[in-house]
Formats: sequence, structure tokens, C-alpha cells
Amino acid sequence: MPYFRLIWDGPDDVYGNVQHIAEHGLDIEEVEEALGNPASEGVSDSTGRPCVWGYTLEEVYIIVIYEEVDEDAIRVVTAYEVPEPN
Repeated sequence: MPYFRLIWDGPDDVYGNVQHIAEHGLDIEEVEEALGNPASEGVSDSTGRPCVWGYTLEEVYIIVIYEEVDEDAIRVVTAYEVPEPN
């Protein structure tokens, strides 16, 4: 998943992606860690959007669901902790 730009909404946007991931106990840096070194990639069962699974530096396993804005940019939709695969 090569990308060059991540699009984040303003931190004060109550409907934005920064606030949404914060509701799940994550911050931008943690999500970017998982995006930068994903353990696997796929498609979200619930939304049909592309997603990656990966670890934060604290070894928390998360899913990051995003949308492709153009060929070199993505916008994170949500991210949250998930159980590790067996």
C-alpha cells in the first residue's frame, strides 16, 4: 500500500477522523505506526473499504479503515483495537 499523504481532519472537528480514533483510545501517531508497517491488508467486512491490521509501538494490535482519495493519498476513516489473529 504505497501512499505519500495521509489526510487528517482538524483535531477540533467533532465529526472528524482525529476525534473518531480518539474515541477508540488512539492517536494519529499510533495509527500512522500501523499504516507504515502493516501486518496484513484487506477489506473491511462492515464497510467494504480498504483496511490494514498492524501494531502500534506499544504492541497494540489495531485495524485501520481508510478511503483512497487519489493514487497517492488516503484518509483514515476509523481505527480501533482488535483481537490478534490466532
